[in-house]
Amino acid sequence: MALDAESLAQFTDTVARFVRERLIPAEAQVAADDRIPDDLLRGMGELGLFGMTLPEQFGGLNLNASEEVRVVFELCYAAPAFRGYLGANNGLGGRAILVGGSEPMKDKYLTGIASGEIVTAFALTEPETGSDAAALKTKATKQADGSWVLSGRKTYITHADIADVFIVVARSDPQSVGGKGVSVFLVPGDTPGLARGKPEKKMGQQGTHVADLSFNDCVLPASALLGVEGRGFELTMQGIDRSRLHMGAICVGVARRLIDESLKYAMERRQFGKPIAEFQLVQAMLADSQAEMAAARALVIDSAARCDAGENISMEASCCKMFASEMVGRVADRAVQIFGGAGYMQDSVVERLYRDVRVFRIYEGTTQIQQVTIAKHMIRRATAG
Repeated sequence: MALDAESLAQFTDTVARFVRERLIPAEAQVAADDRIPDDLLRGMGELGLFGMTLPEQFGGLNLNASEEVRVVFELCYAAPAFRGYLGANNGLGGRAILVGGSEPMKDKYLTGIASGEIVTAFALTEPETGSDAAALKTKATKQADGSWVLSGRKTYITHADIADVFIVVARSDPQSVGGKGVSVFLVPGDTPGLARGKPEKKMGQQGTHVADLSFNDCVLPASALLGVEGRGFELTMQGIDRSRLHMGAICVGVARRLIDESLKYAMERRQFGKPIAEFQLVQAMLADSQAEMAAARALVIDSAARCDAGENISMEASCCKMFASEMVGRVADRAVQIFGGAGYMQDSVVERLYRDVRVFRIYEGTTQIQQVTIAKHMIRRATAG
């Protein structure tokens, strides 16, 4: 979309006000109820947040990567569960349809996805397949009439309990190995044979749910195929770089909140007759957190600009995801330390955020997977050079 600087500033300011006036006051109740109220979901929809990255013709904002990360910086100043609710619509759910779907499929689903009326979920992880996504066992068997029969199980799928549409990655060539012979399918939530598990009890991010899915000989029409048969990993990877940029931006937003909460508490909490912010070891923790957050923010902004310029940013996106997710974990740990005993209590915002951010080092590819990915790109570039 490439908004002018003034329009982008106005929009991010609007999101920031919504976060502080509507989302942050509701955080504790959302965590207690494990549910985001409908009025807040409507509010996010009215702002266009469910369709940030989708085209304007479908009601989206069509933000480019640089604009998207700046909006996410502001949105994720609130608890990350709010962003988690709309993540798949903007990421590997909605964008998979945008990139790989037929025109009738786009017309049928994308407007509802952009408004938030349709909730999507991306189903890749399996009980024995997490980081090794090429070891998929869920099968899609092609029939003589061109239809497909889907069978298998997925696990830890965000929105599995409520999604209207699933984007499912399955092995379509039983003779294939690794990433070859894998295809992507759109599966409506009311498809016969689709069974949803109960939401899991998670460490953090209450308000968004994860659950298992079972596909018991689900019959799909030929039109359910996204992209090219057997090239599903290519389709998935087209969206993964931007998704990792998005993840880096989330971590920066939460880190800003943790730093602000830590600084406020340190300036108010008194020990030995003065605020603990005046003690140098507390200042060191604050300074380390601020410097690391600023470095992550700069990395995300630079990588987003490269993405918008059409560069291959697979290595940079992995750097963003790895560095920012590790960074926010350290910032959260320091925040609890600065709060001391108060930070260990469950009514503390930093205790809740400490639990919320732990998963960032796991999903969208673990830190260890990012390390391997980065090193492979380094070697490939050095060899090519």
